[in-house]
Amino acid sequence: MSEKNIIGKILYTQEDITKRAKEIAKQIDKDYEGEELILLGTLKGSIPWFTDILKYITNDARIDFITASSYGSSMTSSGIVKITYEPTINMYNKHVLVIEDIIDTGNTLKYLKAKLAERGPKSVKVCSMLNKESRRVADLHAEYVGFEVDDLFVIGYGLDYDQRFRGLPYISYLEAEDVESL
Repeated sequence: MSEKNIIGKILYTQEDITKRAKEIAKQIDKDYEGEELILLGTLKGSIPWFTDILKYITNDARIDFITASSYGSSMTSSGIVKITYEPTINMYNKHVLVIEDIIDTGNTLKYLKAKLAERGPKSVKVCSMLNKESRRVADLHAEYVGFEVDDLFVIGYGLDYDQRFRGLPYISYLEAEDVESL
């Protein structure tokens, strides 16, 4: 990959992400051995991470998706959570593992976990590719975390800026001057 094709400043390469996904998938296999598991991907950002986790776990799992957001086209959370696509799978008495791209303030995920708990699952846990603890407002933690990140605006590997850059094969971050030149 040539230097001039890189957008932002790289934090994690595709190799870093794949290695970490394999490690987490192994732990998920151990933790849910013999249990019914539903992997619930948060659209759209979690898709690359979701597929990595799915292909590296060896236990059988059902899959579904949900769309919940508090960003819109901004670089910061609006604080208002909108669910625009609901999962259709029966979660009653099953373990649900929400696959998330990034946990920032935690407000969206806290709201989402409460809504999912209404469906009567055995458990609702979280597997997030990135965790931005420095911005956490809600009392929430993920049971499985790919990487901890500082308070940076990250893009790539599913993460976007105004619906752009999701397909980058790495995770990088943008600074204010980067955004102005886009």
